Amino acid sequence: MGFFNNIIDSFNSAEFSVSGNKKLKSLSRDFKKDFGLSLIFYKGNSIADGDQTLASLNKKTSLKVNTTSEVDLKIKGNMKVNEVEKLFKDTFGTKVQIKDKSSKNLIENDKTLGDAARENS
Repeated sequence: MGFFNNIIDSFNSAEFSVSGNKKLKSLSRDFKKDFGLSLIFYKGNSIADGDQTLASLNKKTSLKVNTTSEVDLKIKGNMKVNEVEKLFKDTFGTKVQIKDKSSKNLIENDKTLGDAARENS
């Protein structure tokens, strides 16, 4: 079934886009709506305040957040967790982690978003 799930995930999942002026809690809410998983943003090693935007996070972390990036984040269900986390780091300079729907347990890095969503629904 894994092969067919991967094909379904590549066509079914909405592309998730991120802009620097959007609040972190809005990004997390939209991610949960699209993928059924929790997207957690960090400033340093602490969970970031959800009322911050990616742009304001730039002022509160040692990492430079590229809020004017011309690269669109395109996240689909067939992407692995570690690929998504790296994409946020490379594109926006911010650390994220992907957890289950309840935000309690980390999703394994080698799982796809689609597989993780099916296991946690």
